[in-house]
Amino acid sequence: MKLLQGVAWIAVGVSLLAPDAAFARKPNYDESLVKPYTLEDPLTFVDGRKVQKAEEWPARRREILEIFAREMYGQPPPPPETVATELIEEGSTLDGLGIRRQYKMWFKADKSGPMIDWLVFLPNRIQDLSPTKKGKVPTCENKQKVPVILFLNYRGNQELVTDPEVVFPTNIWVRNNKSLNCEDHKPDFEKTRGRQRRTGGTSVFPLETILARGYAVMSACYGQVSPDVEERDVKAGTPRETAYTGVFTLWPPRDESRDDNTTALGAWAWALSRGLDLAERIPEIDAAKSVATGCSRLAKTALLAAARDERFAVCVPNQTGGGGVPLAKRDYGENVSTEMSMFHHWYCKAYNKYIDNEQAMKFDQHLLVASIAPRHLLVQGFNSGWFDTKGEFLSCRAASPVWEFLGLPGLPEGGFPANYDTGCIGTYLGYVRRGGQHGISGYDWMWTLDFADRAFGRAAK
Repeated sequence: MKLLQGVAWIAVGVSLLAPDAAFARKPNYDESLVKPYTLEDPLTFVDGRKVQKAEEWPARRREILEIFAREMYGQPPPPPETVATELIEEGSTLDGLGIRRQYKMWFKADKSGPMIDWLVFLPNRIQDLSPTKKGKVPTCENKQKVPVILFLNYRGNQELVTDPEVVFPTNIWVRNNKSLNCEDHKPDFEKTRGRQRRTGGTSVFPLETILARGYAVMSACYGQVSPDVEERDVKAGTPRETAYTGVFTLWPPRDESRDDNTTALGAWAWALSRGLDLAERIPEIDAAKSVATGCSRLAKTALLAAARDERFAVCVPNQTGGGGVPLAKRDYGENVSTEMSMFHHWYCKAYNKYIDNEQAMKFDQHLLVASIAPRHLLVQGFNSGWFDTKGEFLSCRAASPVWEFLGLPGLPEGGFPANYDTGCIGTYLGYVRRGGQHGISGYDWMWTLDFADRAFGRAAK
């Protein structure tokens, strides 16, 4: 009952937050009202030519990414002038079972301008680094490099662990939340330390399990990349242009005559790729075995980052919601109208023309899903109408022929699976859903690690 009430509240909240002129219609939560729609063939070029052989897929993939850059997510940001990093702290964690490292990252050679704090954890199975062993150098002595999971977090690295050494972010914008003592976008960081280690939340970070499975972890706060200024923040007095500060100041000024300027989602995805740049410099990490993940808007971020950056070997977007994996043309749950009225900075202006007009789209999210091929993708959903997890499944089903065309297994056969049914998790493309609330749960982490193990040939035989 609480979950249903929450969904109803979301729907009411949407109608209150959205400008009347832009809010074309309320979200649809009735499957019987889903009208017939046509999806573009991911293996057919815009000019009508069919992709005839595997060697032609990269060209079609580039065409797909150009469509999304032009029509939805804006143009990708330019590469950085440089990626300068500095290790500012390292030590043991989890009574010596892990190594903690903290890095600062700049994008100018003189280390001026925007900066991002990265928190890194490495598994340690050899050297005894327990607190009782004074003077031990916190150097991970694993004989083999380890794969890495990368994600952006919402309110600062201190939320992930209780370690008092984890620094609070400085140049950060945090969404107001009275329950988290965050007002005027300035949170009480100490009260949020280790928040995702507590049992009362809907998202968890099981660091022990991840390290025990032999994975490194890297995370940074998306609020350091660029402010997430929603429409409700604008109505509360935050200038809309604040969304285009942070790393946006590294790039040429926005040209307001264009409909495809770089967006916040594009900036966050760009930052996730910069994390992979750092991973490539850490000797204990095998950056070729990388997993991009995240929840909600940061799941969209992970999906877009993996679509644009082929270095990400595995992508696991968790509960993306509209504008991520679900098919827009289904018009179920979140729609273009709600997206553009509430989260205008996530998408470019060109996307406005599809408000109450999804059927006019010459693309849909299954094409973005397909752009991950031939790499590995696991889509994770949950049962909220707003997030349309059935639309996620159908999107994966429509993208599956690309993996099959490339000679790889696609989405396993079968209809929309029940909660916790793992039958649709394939080796290259998978879908799974669960009950519960919005956030990354222990189930989600388990499925992520199992999927990555198979992708990297680490699964038990």
